[in-house]
Amino acid sequence: MDLTLLIFFLVYLAMALGSLPGFRVGRTGAAVIGGMAMMTVGSLTPQQAWNAIDYSTMGMLFGLMIVSGAFEVAGCYGWLAQKAAGAKVSPRALLAILILVGGITAAFLTNDVVAVSMCPLLISITLARGLNPVPFLLGFCFAANTGAAGTIIGSPQNIIAAQKLHLSFAGVSEITAIPALLSLPVIWIVISMLYRDRWIASAPASGKAVNAGDEPPSFSLVETIKATVTALVVIIAFIFSDWPREIIALTAAGFLLISRKVSSKSVLQQVDGELILLVMGLFVVNAGLSATGLPQKMLTDFAASGIDINSPPVLFLTSSILSDVVGNNPAVMMLVPYLQAHTNADYLGAALSLGTHFSSNLVVFGSLAGIFIVEQAGDRGLHISSAEFSKAGVIVTFLTMIIAAIWLVI
Repeated sequence: MDLTLLIFFLVYLAMALGSLPGFRVGRTGAAVIGGMAMMTVGSLTPQQAWNAIDYSTMGMLFGLMIVSGAFEVAGCYGWLAQKAAGAKVSPRALLAILILVGGITAAFLTNDVVAVSMCPLLISITLARGLNPVPFLLGFCFAANTGAAGTIIGSPQNIIAAQKLHLSFAGVSEITAIPALLSLPVIWIVISMLYRDRWIASAPASGKAVNAGDEPPSFSLVETIKATVTALVVIIAFIFSDWPREIIALTAAGFLLISRKVSSKSVLQQVDGELILLVMGLFVVNAGLSATGLPQKMLTDFAASGIDINSPPVLFLTSSILSDVVGNNPAVMMLVPYLQAHTNADYLGAALSLGTHFSSNLVVFGSLAGIFIVEQAGDRGLHISSAEFSKAGVIVTFLTMIIAAIWLVI
C-alpha cells in the first residue's frame, strides 16, 4: 500500500505543479508512468489496469474531438476569430464579442480545442490592430472555461462525468446553462475595469508575435456546414435517443473523416493525443488507489462526520477546491468513481460541472485551456505571469462562484 500511495501522490503532485520536481516529466508523462508503475509494484494486474480504462468514455471523448477538429480543419475557428477581432468596434466591444464567441463555442465544441485553435489568431489579430492581447486572451480563456459548464460536452471532464454518472444532456444544461450565460457579462465587466487604461499595446506589433503557423486553414463553407449539421445531429441524438453516447460520437467522427476535399489525416491531427493518454493513465492510477480501499474508508468516515460528497453543495465546494490544486480534469477523475448516480444525478453532475469550471479561472493550471493559452502566448513572445492571470481570475472566480452557488440553491 505504501508504494501505491507514493505513486498516487507523485502523479497528482505533477498534476498540480505541471511536472515532477527535478525531472522533465509533464502531466501526461506522469500519468502514463504512474499507470505503468501501478502494475510494476503489483497494485493492479495488467488485466485490472486494462479494465480500469473506461472505453465508453474514451470513445465519446475521441469522437467529439474529431467533431470539434472538423471545424478547425474547415477554417471555421479562424474565420470566427478574424470576423470577431476584425470588427470595427471599440476595445470593450471587441472584448464582449470574443467573450461571447468563446463561451458559446466552448459549450458545444469543448473548451480546450477552442482555446488551442483560436489563441494564436487572437494574438496576431489584436497586435495587428495595435491592441494589448492580454485582456482579450484572459477574457476569452475565462469565458471558454465558464461557458463549457453549460453542456455535458463542453469539456473533457464533463464528458467523463456524463458517461460515468449517466447524465442527461438536457437535464444538466437546464441547471448549468443560466449560470454559464450569466458568467459572461461578469467576465466582461471585470476585465474591462482592470484593463481600462491598458487596451493599447506597449510596443508596435512585430514579426516575433506573428508567424506562418498562425495562419488558419482556408475557410470552407461546405465543410463547415457538414461539421455543423453533424454536431447538431449529435446533440439531438444525445438529448432524444437512447443510443450509447460513445456510438453516437464515433459514428459522427467516422462520417466526418469521409471527405473528398479534406484528408482524414488532417482531421485526426486535431485529436489531442496527450490528453487521451493523460485520461487513460489517470484511470489506471485512480484504480490502483481504489484497490487499497483507502478512499472508500475516507468517504465513509467523512459521511459519518456529515460530509457527503454525494450532496451537490458539498460536491460543488469540494470539486472547486480540488480543481485549483490538481486541475479540473484530474479533479473530476479523482471524484467521479465515488459518486453515486441516483435520482438527482443531473443535479450532482451540474454541481460538479459548475464547481470545476467556475473555479478553474483562479489559477493558470486550474484548466487545460488556461495552460494552453498562457503557453501559446509565451511561445509568441507574450508573457502572461501567474500573478497577472490570477489578478483577474480571483475576482472572476469569486463572483461567478457566488452566482453558481445561489443558482444551485435555488
